[in-house]
Amino acid sequence: MTEPYRVPDIFETDRYVVRRVRETDAEPIFCSYATDPAVTRFLTWLPATSPEDTRSNVIQCGADWDQGTRFASVITLRAEEGRILGMIDARLGAGLVGYGYVLCRAAWGQGCMTEILSWQIAHALAHPRIYRTEALCDVDNLASARVMEKAGMVREGVLRRRLISPAVSDEPRDCYLYAKVR
Repeated sequence: MTEPYRVPDIFETDRYVVRRVRETDAEPIFCSYATDPAVTRFLTWLPATSPEDTRSNVIQCGADWDQGTRFASVITLRAEEGRILGMIDARLGAGLVGYGYVLCRAAWGQGCMTEILSWQIAHALAHPRIYRTEALCDVDNLASARVMEKAGMVREGVLRRRLISPAVSDEPRDCYLYAKVR
C-alpha cells in the first residue's frame, strides 16, 4: 500500500531552504511579515497584532502537520537560514494538494515563491495518490496569479464570492482557481 502524501520536514531548492515551521519561528514570522498590511492584504487574515497571535497559529500548524492534514513550512535563503522570508502551506484533500503562501515584501519580485511552489507541485504530483494541485487568489492579486502561472498552473476559472480577505472587504470576493494535474 502506498503511504499517504507528506511534505518533507526540510527540502532545498536552488536558492532556498524550506522546512517545517517550529514554535520558535513565531517571533521571526511576526517581525518579518505577519504585521505588514501590504503583505497580508489579500490573505484570509488581518495583520497580526501580537506575537502571541502568531505563536498560536504556529502551534496549530505543528498540530496539523503531526496529523498529516496540513504542512506549513517556512522559507529561508540558503545563505541566511535564520532569516524567515515567508511561508508555504500545503493542505491535503482527496487526491489533491492545495497551496497557500505568503512572502515578506523584501523578497517580492525575485522568483522565490515560483521556485518553491514549482518544487512542491512536482513533489506532490510524483506521489501516486496525488492527481491534482491547486491554489486560489483574489482576482485583484495579479502578482500571486503570475506566480501560479510561472509554476505551471493553469487558470481554470473564477470562483464567485469564494474568499474573504478582511483587509479588503468583509464580503466574500471573487478569486481565481489555478491547478496543475497529472
